[in-house]
Amino acid sequence: MTPSSPPTWAVLLAAGKGSRLADAAGGVRKQFLNLDGAPLFWRSARTLAAVPAMTGIAVVFPPEDLDAGRAMIAELNGRGRLGLPLVCAAGGVRRQDSVRLGLAALPAETQRSDARVLVHDAARPFVSAALITRLMAALDTGAAAVIPGVPVVDTIKRVPGGLGTAVAETPERAHLFAVQTPQAFALSGLAAAHQRAEDEGWEVTDDAMLIERAGGEVVVVEGEAANVKITNPEDLRLIEEGHVSSYPVTGFGYDVHRYAGAAPKAKQPARPMVLGTVPIPGAPAVLAHSDGDVLLHALTDAVLGCAGLGDIGTHFPDTDAAFDNASSAVLLSEALRLTTQRGLTLHHADVTLVAQIPKLAPHRDAIRKAVARLLGLAPDRVNVKATTEEGLGFTGRKEGIKAVAVVSGAVTPPAPHATD
Repeated sequence: MTPSSPPTWAVLLAAGKGSRLADAAGGVRKQFLNLDGAPLFWRSARTLAAVPAMTGIAVVFPPEDLDAGRAMIAELNGRGRLGLPLVCAAGGVRRQDSVRLGLAALPAETQRSDARVLVHDAARPFVSAALITRLMAALDTGAAAVIPGVPVVDTIKRVPGGLGTAVAETPERAHLFAVQTPQAFALSGLAAAHQRAEDEGWEVTDDAMLIERAGGEVVVVEGEAANVKITNPEDLRLIEEGHVSSYPVTGFGYDVHRYAGAAPKAKQPARPMVLGTVPIPGAPAVLAHSDGDVLLHALTDAVLGCAGLGDIGTHFPDTDAAFDNASSAVLLSEALRLTTQRGLTLHHADVTLVAQIPKLAPHRDAIRKAVARLLGLAPDRVNVKATTEEGLGFTGRKEGIKAVAVVSGAVTPPAPHATD
């Protein structure tokens, strides 16, 4: 996290009793069931830690299991460190009590007015880093509360008297969504809502309900069918059969553009040079169908490569008039949308620009910050280099510019049987 980045902590709830699963699980609470050689709650901790913007995690355990939970985390972190701070807290009787106590355990750095928090149930171990990133991106647009939801596929009846009594109404199914965790909030707003709930005796089933009751707006973004909750004995098969963990990926991108003066009879129009959306004053114009941002073209190829989605020419061909003078930032954004749907979370990007002219060193920092914003990464996770080829080749002859990009990340595939 850079000094200007808002601190973002997660409160991971592993404090439930798991009474509905107790007999089927041999008396073991579900958050401590074994999944891939570690307790169930650790899968969510690993996924949260894989998101670059995450600052730290507070894990909330049942009070009687707090010491055992701390020992588990110390042992697990010793096997493979998550790379960010972890704190533990004792939970309460109700879920909302556990969240409030988890918020109270967050460190002093979260007292910043722009601090953010995600609240996640350890009983949803198959959440993806892509979903977490989507929630935080929505917070970045100014939303105070963001939750994931999936459309309800069954017709819902409201039956106030329960089974054996009459239906009161049938809500419009198109307006109904099943809500999941994690749920993302401006920390100050969530903390204030929890304090009000404590003072006024509110009873809620999730944190978004607190914000709604306090008069705040809650935004719903696309959830994931694979983000299932382990609740009933039949759900244990999801653990027993196992799910595929996220796996690391790397994408490579390469692009070149000719300078306008080097091809007087070129078919493509000349465009002012921009690199990573940053204008380069006094630079040669480049020939291109789109806006000619060679850096973003290479970067888009690398992003698509991470998810095995082909190249920029496949998705945005230069024969299509719709992309005439198109913003390369828009093309990159569309590539990011496509790869996010594949479960990709970006971790790092490294770009090299090769040109004899212009001198790019004075623009490198601005380019780096612009690229970081476009990718949704902290600037320290983006590297931009500039070099020449010492007079060799077409760049050495000042005929054009090239860019090479390498992007790394992780893909979390959908969980099998999640929608059965």
